Amino acid sequence: MQLRLRTKLTLVITGLVLVVVAALSLVFVAQITVEALEQANEQAEFVGRQVFAQTRQSLRDAPEQDVRPRSQSAEDLRDYVQRALEVHSGLHAQIESVLAYSPNIDEVTIADVAGVAFLSSDASLPGHVVPRRPPLTELLSQNFFTQIKTIYGPPRNYEVSYGFTMGGRPFGDVRLRVTTAFLRKSMAPGLKRLEIFVLGALVFTLALAAAVSWATLRPLAAISEQLDRITAGEFDTGAAGAGASGETGDELGQVSRKITKVGQQLRGVHEIFSTLRENMDQMMSGLEDGLLLFSRDARAVMVSPAAEKFLAASGKQLLGRRASEIFPPGHALRAALRLDGEELGEVTAETELETSEGRRRVRVSVQEIEENGERRGALMTLRDLDSIENISTQLQVSERLAALGRITAGVAHEVKNPLNSMRLWLENLKESLPGREAGAMAAVNVLDKEIDRLDTVVKRFLDFTRPTEVHLEATQLAGLLREVLQVAGPQLRKARIRTTEMLAEDVPEVYADRALLKQAVLNLVLNAAEAMPNGGDLRVGLQRRGEMAEIMVSDSGQGIAAEHRQKIFQLFFTTRPGGSGIGLASTFRIVQLHNGSISFTSEEGRGTSFQIELPLAS
Repeated sequence: MQLRLRTKLTLVITGLVLVVVAALSLVFVAQITVEALEQANEQAEFVGRQVFAQTRQSLRDAPEQDVRPRSQSAEDLRDYVQRALEVHSGLHAQIESVLAYSPNIDEVTIADVAGVAFLSSDASLPGHVVPRRPPLTELLSQNFFTQIKTIYGPPRNYEVSYGFTMGGRPFGDVRLRVTTAFLRKSMAPGLKRLEIFVLGALVFTLALAAAVSWATLRPLAAISEQLDRITAGEFDTGAAGAGASGETGDELGQVSRKITKVGQQLRGVHEIFSTLRENMDQMMSGLEDGLLLFSRDARAVMVSPAAEKFLAASGKQLLGRRASEIFPPGHALRAALRLDGEELGEVTAETELETSEGRRRVRVSVQEIEENGERRGALMTLRDLDSIENISTQLQVSERLAALGRITAGVAHEVKNPLNSMRLWLENLKESLPGREAGAMAAVNVLDKEIDRLDTVVKRFLDFTRPTEVHLEATQLAGLLREVLQVAGPQLRKARIRTTEMLAEDVPEVYADRALLKQAVLNLVLNAAEAMPNGGDLRVGLQRRGEMAEIMVSDSGQGIAAEHRQKIFQLFFTTRPGGSGIGLASTFRIVQLHNGSISFTSEEGRGTSFQIELPLAS
């Protein structure tokens, strides 16, 4: 992530201050640590002297407690000392006071020279050898980092001892155990104050750094605003954006004034270029063919919007790339272009290409651009032959339907009146027949049925040609297609047809007349079912293609014969015995009413797939 200069300056200032704060913090922590250790050592020595004083007092008070040595042997003297210590209440009170009011001491033990405990605050130790622990002075003599590692590592025990003699000979000592867990606790208040100091220093530093960077970079911000105005095309307002820096005589002010002059010079060039670009964009946006303009060294310098469909890449990705990079080895167009190295020669060829809209037949042509006999570049044109054929077919069908609609409307109007007259006179004839002869009545009934049949045909003509009122509303196509499959479900199950839904839920809504669109899709589903009399697979799909929603209805039926494909949407054209030939024509008309398009692909013996494309509501 690219950092702004102001952010960098703020971070540098903050970092420098934090380095100083960190160094001071280390000194402060070291001081706290040494003070804690020295205080613990002094306190332990002081407590040791007090316990030793009580130990001597207990020996003086022993005769009053009727405790005397049986002899002067070492063993009797040891028993005498232990009994004297055990019965002296003042010594016990002293030990309890030490544990209660000395935060760093958690054990007091009086032991003989062999390390066997006479008396201890730990009831399990008297009579047992108490192992020596490292003296606290050893930790005091270590360096700062070792002290911190020891105090904040796993708990460890140290001791402070105070020896005493009897009869002029060493007889034992008072041992006080100091644990690092208690030392850590005693250091906590000082470290808490340090944390508050560091946090305050950090906040103050950030505020100070932000203020300094803002004051330092304010002229650069004005120059940046000036450049933004020029980039946006506001060439005459560059000086206004310079602010204070533009009016000062320092280096930044000089840069600002020069930028203003450059902006004024660019104004004329920008106007000419903008006009050319607008004209070019308007011209290229209306083209269905994809255009790529290559420079002399075969780099793409212009890519039309339609070319992105053929090459499945955006124009920004293609601009500046060489032809060999756009059409790498294995690309379908490389062989058609006969591309060897970076040279693009004149060529015209047809090939199949996988585009963003599926596989298409594409015609590719390259024209060299020369000036004064010197090659300047090449223009490549990509044309979708399948789309052109589909558009041509749909245009022909639309024209035929329109012409047929005009004819059928006139014919239906002219036939309707005679049919009504014929029915009236046929009713009069029925009433006037003498005796209602069986033969005559049979003939009259036949005429009556034929008139009804003609009347039904005329109504179909009128219904198809009558303008349809469309009620558009925002419609979620996935739900609509499920409703169609639910309606057609019984018939599909009866025909032993397996249905597969491939409905993308993220396709946006379209504006549609739900009733008409459901009828159009239902016609396709029922036609697909009739194309599979012995059962088969029906696939109904929905997906987004650019700014269009595509509905797909595919079957595994008999397919459409090649000679019938040009007539498939014509009114009254059908290959099914008893079919009306209205269903697909109605579907075609409904899709046109929704500003959509319908196409199909078919392979005899393998099935047919219809695609309906409708514009998204967005």
